[in-house]
Amino acid sequence: MPNRLARETSPYLLQHAANPVDWYPWGEEAFARARAEDKPILLSVGYSSCHWCHVMAHESFEDEATARLMNDWFVNIKVDREERPDIDGVYMAALQAMTGQGGWPMTVFMTPDGRPFYTGTYFPPSDGHGRPGFPRVLEALHDAWVDEHDRVLQQAEGITDHLRAAALRTEAASADVDNDLARTAVGLFREAFDATWGGFGGAPKFPSPGNLEFLLAHAAREQDAEKDEPASVDMALLTLQRMAQGGMYDHLGGGFSRYSVDQHWLVPHFEKMLYDNAQLARVYLHAFQLTGEPFYERVVRETLDYLSREMRDPEGGFYSAQDADSERIEGKYFVWTVDEVERVLGPDAPLFCASYGVTLEGNFRDPHHPELTGRNVLTDWTAPEDIARQFDLPPEALAARLSDLRLRLFAERETRVKPGLDDKVLTSWNGLPLAAFAEAARVLDNRTYRELAEQNAAFFREQLWRDGTLLHTYKAGVAKVDGLLEDYACYALGLIELFKLTGDLRHLEWARELFESILERFHDDERGGFFETAANAEPLLIRQKSLFDSATPSGNGAVALLALWLSRYYNRKEWEQVALEVVGLVQGYLRSAPTGFGSVWQAVELLLAPHQELAIVGAAAARAPLEREAAGYFLPWLVIAPSWSGEGLPLFEGRAPTAGAAAAYLCQDMVCQLPAATPEELARQLAM
Repeated sequence: MPNRLARETSPYLLQHAANPVDWYPWGEEAFARARAEDKPILLSVGYSSCHWCHVMAHESFEDEATARLMNDWFVNIKVDREERPDIDGVYMAALQAMTGQGGWPMTVFMTPDGRPFYTGTYFPPSDGHGRPGFPRVLEALHDAWVDEHDRVLQQAEGITDHLRAAALRTEAASADVDNDLARTAVGLFREAFDATWGGFGGAPKFPSPGNLEFLLAHAAREQDAEKDEPASVDMALLTLQRMAQGGMYDHLGGGFSRYSVDQHWLVPHFEKMLYDNAQLARVYLHAFQLTGEPFYERVVRETLDYLSREMRDPEGGFYSAQDADSERIEGKYFVWTVDEVERVLGPDAPLFCASYGVTLEGNFRDPHHPELTGRNVLTDWTAPEDIARQFDLPPEALAARLSDLRLRLFAERETRVKPGLDDKVLTSWNGLPLAAFAEAARVLDNRTYRELAEQNAAFFREQLWRDGTLLHTYKAGVAKVDGLLEDYACYALGLIELFKLTGDLRHLEWARELFESILERFHDDERGGFFETAANAEPLLIRQKSLFDSATPSGNGAVALLALWLSRYYNRKEWEQVALEVVGLVQGYLRSAPTGFGSVWQAVELLLAPHQELAIVGAAAARAPLEREAAGYFLPWLVIAPSWSGEGLPLFEGRAPTAGAAAAYLCQDMVCQLPAATPEELARQLAM
């Protein structure tokens, strides 16, 4: 018989609806039972594309004997960390404080009022590999609750006091933003840079798009001023090249896996996340603007095409993730043996195998399935000229042949059992593809990308915007969970990119409305910065602030970027102070943990960059050549404002279009050049 999770919409919770565990979703019903029966709570937090979450579910939560122990001794709550990142953040802080590590699945034992007293991550079904078996953990904690009740409560109180004190430790100070700060950051990145394989540090390697955006923005602003090697642009471009050549990139279907388990971007953790692909598409787009290299453009198109093909809800939102596993085997959908390639490609197999690193011995080993040998993650390390020479093919013919072979293998892969799909739609994560599709539509002049971006905004306004409140998650016609800071900030940033593309002032006005809600509902008036949850949100153990970037921008970092863009569109200097407040809040961390603050470093670059605005007025058809010219430049600080009428923003004052014509007004630090009527004249001004 299904448990209570059967009434939920989260794909992760629904995966556990048939467990023999008497699961509750997070809510008062579970806490009331725990209080009434004086039972501790077992909180299990995970997400649908988490490999080890699936392993623990199969080993423990599907096991009748283990479930019986859980049901007899605990009130069991299951949480989807993506649906409730506020809950996850609170108890992840407890896990890290108690164990010095984090990760999922997260297992937390807590009192009936939510105070944690024991935490962990994955527990195996029996003792092994330095970890106690889960049944033994359950028994020990039950015995402690019964026999050492007061000690357990004291421990829970001590942990809670520690978490509350830590939450109050950070306070905004005066921000010291200058060129030396940004250059120091680049120097710190340089110290951690892998000059052979790109990226920063050793294995595992994460893509960290926020840091790459900072390095590209710094390179654009400093231009030839950097003296040390490698320059910021070289670090970013080498990383982008290596990632897209390695196994973390899907060479058949486009898009990136979550991270590389090794230093060489070879073997990925195969889950594919919306947020990674949306952010990386923009970084590669900016690399294309900066260099003009077709390689970067191809990655952008393939990644966005992957998102539109496999990750888009018919209503207009984008799904959250694709699983790492299929048929309970990690990576099975994505890897190939020589025999499999030969069966599909026949005599063309040697060409494909040489080009994409497919060998008889294989490059992928799964310790849980040692019987599966000779499997290969596809890579693109070999230089095309070497392959062309080996197979006596002209370069153009080689490219065409390989394109055809990839299509044939992709078609074969489509017949396999696909990884699981987490088809909930999250607002904050959707702000990232909204920005990516809108900017790519503008830069690449792509009508389909524009339509997808506009449909996304229409969907969110219709389904997740209720009486001035943004909601966090949508699935199967149900929108719920009041929006978090990341929802308001990230979605508003996407709307700004949509305004740059369309000139439709409604998008910018909605972004402004979201920002003003942030100021009203999330600001910490005493210590500065912004809380993760609104003032009227469900009270949790602590009210946290999102300061460090994870795989997505931190809430405070996103607010800083949003404040800067809107301050320049609406000429509101006080909003620039919001960004300075955020920088001041984290300034003590910037030098000690620079790679954790890519979004704030981007805000620093915007603060240091010239105040440059480009207003393009006139009918859409007349504006198009000027907009296309502007789109070819990587100027990450440029405020772009297209308009039919020349009304609605301070940037448009006195700039009404003339009949049938368009004009571009480029201004910097309150000094405007003469209006440009042709792309050639605008190009001259932008290049100055």
